[in-house]
Amino acid sequence: RGPCSVWSNSPNRAQIINVTYIIVALDITWMFVQIAVTPYLAKKLDFDTLWFGYLQTTVGVIQLLGGPICGRFGDVFGARAALSLSCVASIVFFLLLAIADTPAMLFMHKLPVFFMHVLPGSQMVLADLTEPENRANALSKIGICFGVGMIAGSTIGGNLNTMFGETITAYVGAFGCSFTLLLVLMFIPKSTKPQSPSTSINRKNLSIFSLAEITRLLKFPGITRIFLIKIISGLPSVIFQVMFSIIGMNFFKLEPAQSGYLMAFFGIAQMVIQGFVIGRVTSRYSDGSLLLFSIGVCASVGLAQAAMQNVFHFCLIVFPMVFSLCLFNVITDSMLTNSVPSSDTGTLMGLCASSQSLLRTIAPTIGGFLYENYGVPYFGMIQCAVNSVLFVYLFKYGLKKQETKHE
Repeated sequence: RGPCSVWSNSPNRAQIINVTYIIVALDITWMFVQIAVTPYLAKKLDFDTLWFGYLQTTVGVIQLLGGPICGRFGDVFGARAALSLSCVASIVFFLLLAIADTPAMLFMHKLPVFFMHVLPGSQMVLADLTEPENRANALSKIGICFGVGMIAGSTIGGNLNTMFGETITAYVGAFGCSFTLLLVLMFIPKSTKPQSPSTSINRKNLSIFSLAEITRLLKFPGITRIFLIKIISGLPSVIFQVMFSIIGMNFFKLEPAQSGYLMAFFGIAQMVIQGFVIGRVTSRYSDGSLLLFSIGVCASVGLAQAAMQNVFHFCLIVFPMVFSLCLFNVITDSMLTNSVPSSDTGTLMGLCASSQSLLRTIAPTIGGFLYENYGVPYFGMIQCAVNSVLFVYLFKYGLKKQETKHE
């Protein structure tokens, strides 16, 4: 199930992996440039909080539908085609944003999001080009790229928007995506899949929209179970994340500049943890033990969130929060990719992206209800309760079973 020997011995493999990290960092940068534009443009077009929520939900639904299909596209037509399609869609996305001058156009510019899946496409490349024992470490470094992109994109987008306005900022984003596309065409090979009999068999069915081909991965041992763990454990954290802008404004009383500094602090914390911590622990301990540990830390973080009273308290728990989230995502992605043939890693990463989109689609509604009726401490209480129950279940019934399957 690991990469074929030709890639393992290829001198170009390290170069492809390094360029893939650069592509991820650039893609995240342009994403945060867009984040610096959309809220202000929506305000100019008289969007209220409700309609802005509809806009965000629309993005979640489109990504939910597009993730598995684009992942399947990568498995069938190769990494270069999949990443190129994502980059072209990003260019169209920014061009539509630049000319959006009505509410309908603002909704319309979100349609290319269906094909914008650079991150799962890059995860597919890394999964294809790394051995199973090194995969978690390779995937963890994506977090460094995310931190770099968060800081760079927020800074670039905010300054450009302030000095030149939303239209010029959107055109800069389109130009940046064009540069990313150039890197894909120059350095990413047509396919990163090992040429094995199973690959040939899977490619006989070239239907990109084959629901059977997409859902058959859920029949592999342990796959459905890990997806359920990702959704159950991840939902409380995602609820807090999508409500964080409201919490920062109303609960922490932060000014816009202070919110920017806090986001930069998040980015730095993520880079430090992904760069110096995650890789080391994944090389020393089993996936099952680390999964259990990350859920336990997440439960403890929830308890701390329930007790926090100000932004200083929140800053104290940022590092354990980022650590638990990063470790959880890396380990579950590693366990999933190690459970399927390399010919299906693209579809699997697409399903992972869709699971996150599903959470981000339902989280705003749940988060808004909790915030209005119970307050901020309940976010932490729910996270603590859910992950504590999941920790006890895995410790008593699930962990040995999961490790036995991997052995």
